[in-house]
Amino acid sequence: MGRHTLEGNPPIDVILRHSARAKRLSLRISRLDGRVTLTLPRRAPEREGIAFLHTKEAWLRKHLQDVKPATIVAVGQSVPLRGVLTPILTGSDKRAQINADHIAVSEALPAAPQIKALMRHAARDALARASDTYAARLGRHYTRLSIRDTRSRWGSCSSEGVLMYSWRLIMAPPAVLDYVAAHEVAHLVEMNHQPAFWAVVAQLCPEFETHRQWLRREGDQLHRIVFDD
Repeated sequence: MGRHTLEGNPPIDVILRHSARAKRLSLRISRLDGRVTLTLPRRAPEREGIAFLHTKEAWLRKHLQDVKPATIVAVGQSVPLRGVLTPILTGSDKRAQINADHIAVSEALPAAPQIKALMRHAARDALARASDTYAARLGRHYTRLSIRDTRSRWGSCSSEGVLMYSWRLIMAPPAVLDYVAAHEVAHLVEMNHQPAFWAVVAQLCPEFETHRQWLRREGDQLHRIVFDD
């Protein structure tokens, strides 16, 4: 893996990677952090990739302008919680807590990790409730539920019935979180994405397409929020 910098204002750092699976040159801009990656076929020389980069410079600069910067969680800012921007304030208690109209954190500790822990806990509770409800409707059982910080998917269901969810779903509107739970629980019946699977999803969550589109449209914004100091 190599790197190349397109000079200009500002300079653009590009990661160069060769892939045996690549059939042609491809350029990708991460919508999360603006990272630019150029993938080349295994035998393609780097000079060919760099020449290609220069032909795409105007396109790169235009699209990089649309990448929003990350939001660092801190006291005095707001963070989405259940679909509502919620202020972060310093509380009088030693323990952080979620209140009706704000999140209170201890001033003795960094704010971001406190809020992350609160959200993970709230996400597990909400997703467990939704998963239990939908599984009961289908007469199925899952074996375990785990919460992670995944970027490639919002949830998954293994063939052993293990459900996995992103804790960042707690920042989305509750109906969106419920849709993801319905989606993954439906895999307990249909381990595919064929029409029969979507029929099960629709049975559990009739408005699923609205919530699915919300994630496609707004989901990246949830990943741009940084909770690690």
